[in-house]
Amino acid sequence: MFKYIKNDLPASIVVFFVALPLCLGIALASGAPLFSGLISGIIGGTIVGSLSGSKIGVSGPAAGLAAIVLTAIGTLGGYENFLVAVVLGGVIQLIFGFLKAGVIGYYFPSSVIKGMLTGIGIIIILKQIPHFFGYDADPEGDFAFFQVDGENTFSEIFKSLNNISLGSTIIGFIGLGILILWSNVLSKKGKIFNLIQGPLVAVVCGIIYFIITGSESKFGISTSHLVSVPVPDNLDSFLGQFSFPNFSAITNSEVWVIAFTIALVASLETLLCVEATDKLDPHKNVTPTNRELLAQGTGNILSGLVGGLPITQVIVRSSANIQSGGRTKMSAIIHGLFLLISVILIPNLLNKIPLSVLAAILLIVGYKLAKPALFKQMYKLGWKQFVPFTVTVVGIVFTDLLVGIGLGLGVGIIVILLKSYQNSHFLHIEDKSNGKHKIKMTLAEEVTFFNKGAILKELDSLPIDTYLEIDLIKTRYLDNDIIEILEDFLFKAKERNIDIKLVSKRGIVENPASFIHFFNERPKSDLSLS
Repeated sequence: MFKYIKNDLPASIVVFFVALPLCLGIALASGAPLFSGLISGIIGGTIVGSLSGSKIGVSGPAAGLAAIVLTAIGTLGGYENFLVAVVLGGVIQLIFGFLKAGVIGYYFPSSVIKGMLTGIGIIIILKQIPHFFGYDADPEGDFAFFQVDGENTFSEIFKSLNNISLGSTIIGFIGLGILILWSNVLSKKGKIFNLIQGPLVAVVCGIIYFIITGSESKFGISTSHLVSVPVPDNLDSFLGQFSFPNFSAITNSEVWVIAFTIALVASLETLLCVEATDKLDPHKNVTPTNRELLAQGTGNILSGLVGGLPITQVIVRSSANIQSGGRTKMSAIIHGLFLLISVILIPNLLNKIPLSVLAAILLIVGYKLAKPALFKQMYKLGWKQFVPFTVTVVGIVFTDLLVGIGLGLGVGIIVILLKSYQNSHFLHIEDKSNGKHKIKMTLAEEVTFFNKGAILKELDSLPIDTYLEIDLIKTRYLDNDIIEILEDFLFKAKERNIDIKLVSKRGIVENPASFIHFFNERPKSDLSLS
């Protein structure tokens, strides 16, 4: 794992600066203690990172679970009761892993996964604009369209433009300039600029700017626009930040309902992120999905036991890791160690980092996920790829991650059904001489109940006095529903003077008395013709 440490160490620093505000912001949006977000970030990096089979995925508290957590804490009557649900959710995830449920992740179309990445990129950009200008009413990590501060994504942007903080905006632009210069120019000038990452330089400049200008001057930055890590006075107060589950609540049925909800949503978000990060990975590593569920389940059990939020693999941190050149799981593990060390040793220094500088880092991450060229690329692939992609993007921006993906998947299924409808058979008119229409219908390799409509429509439209040849030579699978359609058609064929020739590997039959009888008299089961 240390083979690519020269790549992983700089990447871990970038992921650390991306993760820090998100951990705190998601905890705030969840109505949980701020320290709980840091706990889950530390465990997600160190424990889940160690157990996972993903080389570039990063785990931590998930924005998609914030609304569930917020509601659950109120429903269960306290954070300690909620932690029981987190632990149980982790156990259920372990069961999912042992049952090999990770295969579900492979059934999401590529267009939907690409739409997910693009939609998240756009969301990151839109959500970071207010923070960039020093308007921090909505916490970092709130990615839903309808925000916890009562605004929505777009109204928040307009409101921020009327409440610009001069100091935050200045250092935000300075940080953005450093990042662009580092990425496009300096990184090509020498190894030192690859070892020392632009985000680290931007953050250091932000701290220096705050120290020089202070919080009271015209160009200064108010403390409300800085990172806010809990600062313990001593060891006892540090240990007092940990919460522990109240296992007496385990008999409450609502705890089990929330535990299953957490396990299901966290597993689905993780599997989607795994699929997405594997697509982004320039080295095309393949993550073992069942092992990932086991790692996430273990992480959630430990997180719940010490007061942390539910954990998933998360696309924002994972994409930042990839974009920064991370090669192995060491980058995720080291970022978790950085979180642990920093909150213990330097919380006061962390609290001097302007949120607008971290917003600048996330703006770059978002842009790289949602490059305009990708829309052009998806459009060129045709409407069957472009429509599910676009619906997913719009759904994520105007609702949330899972709803957007659900909409995209629904459209993707409709496209598959339409394609299946169109490709069920091929019709060829061979001859119209002697007053008899000769028509050959060649069925596809696999014909299922999805194809019923197309074949039924074709048979009903055949003219009177037709000689129909049905070619099943290349058909390996014929659904029982199709056989029943052919059986029902025999009656209409006699009425319309339609002769039928059936050609298959089982033989050639002229005007069969019964299709069901021809296919071994198995009317209640699907038939394989191979």
